[in-house]
Amino acid sequence: MNDSVCLELFPQNNDSFCPTVFDKWLCWPSSPPGSTISKRCPQKPGLITSEYAYKYCQLNGTWEPNSKISNSVVGYTNYTRCFFPGVPYLFEMCEKIGPGRCKSITQVTRYLEMIGLTLSLTSLIMSLVIFYQFRVLRNNRTKIHKNLFISTLLHIMTRLFLYVDQMIGDYIQKTSVLHEIWATSLEYTKTTMFMWMFIEGLYLHNMITVTIFQEHSYIKLYFYMGYGLSALMSATWMITMIILESDWYYYYLLPYYWILEGPRSTIVIVNLLFLLNIIRVLVVKLRESRTSEIEQVRKAVRAAIFLLPLLGIANVTFLFFHQFDEAWKYALWSYTAHFFASFQGFFVAVLYCFLNGEVQSAIKNSFYSRMSLKGDYTPCRNVTIVSTAPDVNASRYQNEETPSKSAVDNTSVLVNHNSHPETIL
Repeated sequence: MNDSVCLELFPQNNDSFCPTVFDKWLCWPSSPPGSTISKRCPQKPGLITSEYAYKYCQLNGTWEPNSKISNSVVGYTNYTRCFFPGVPYLFEMCEKIGPGRCKSITQVTRYLEMIGLTLSLTSLIMSLVIFYQFRVLRNNRTKIHKNLFISTLLHIMTRLFLYVDQMIGDYIQKTSVLHEIWATSLEYTKTTMFMWMFIEGLYLHNMITVTIFQEHSYIKLYFYMGYGLSALMSATWMITMIILESDWYYYYLLPYYWILEGPRSTIVIVNLLFLLNIIRVLVVKLRESRTSEIEQVRKAVRAAIFLLPLLGIANVTFLFFHQFDEAWKYALWSYTAHFFASFQGFFVAVLYCFLNGEVQSAIKNSFYSRMSLKGDYTPCRNVTIVSTAPDVNASRYQNEETPSKSAVDNTSVLVNHNSHPETIL
């Protein structure tokens, strides 16, 4: 529609009335002074079509003016009720910091996300290959790590596919059924990822703080929590959206989104409490070991840094969003929050796979075994000869006896330094 078509639909017959106008979204007919007219919100993505927009005709026969638009003929149309809660809030913020600057920050944030998600995707795939390749790494702790990696990987793949689709034509959001399926998949994988972060925190907290912890008896429960409980929450949210016939374009701004976001935010807070208690226990144990105070602080800080990505505590930055009145504040929040969120998979893979002492030892041992089978390599630098035989001369002076045959036969034992690998959480 355009201005001429609008005038054909609603011709103006009275000059004292407000004129027929087209405000780029809706065509408003000529109206008498002092009247307020309403029309259904336009059929556009992200708008609540069941609500109404309003326009007021002043007593002087002109539409109520809009201070931000110089065209006094068209006037101001109140579309506030057409938007989802939070959208006008974002518009106001972008008006304060400048629409151009706001768009630039958003674009840079998306590029940052694409880089972080791609790097996380690659590193997580490599980590899973390593964990499944070596049998020595198959224990309950690495089982939980692997499921966290898998859930994070699935979420990253879902997000990357959606972002690529938005770049090439936004076909998913243009197809309502496909958009609903993809949104549900995105939220399910995200909830699953958060649940496994909670399981990581719970498992580690129990291992450190509980005196007698039967880890084998809880593994099946962890699987039910990680995948089953996440599916139940996602299904509840999806059914609520369908029953209430809600628009899926800005679904994350609707109050029903807290069916998912509430438990996920709770997980972040609980994991933060787990981390604080774990650090407290570590500090107590370090004090008991009589290490220096500086060394205690250093080890506690290092433990906290290692645990931050594993427990997903970096996601707490999203809870601090509010209406920023300056561009640099909005940019700082946007870059920081999305950096931690998109690079989280990379940090988890590096800290709990590539820098893991067990993983490094397994790879080294596999490498040494392969090279030894070729017959042209001996890992001498990783072998130490430790004597276990008694001092013959000392025995002769003390007892005037000859050492036993069994002692002589066991004169030396080869001890591989990698047989007791360092374990990192």
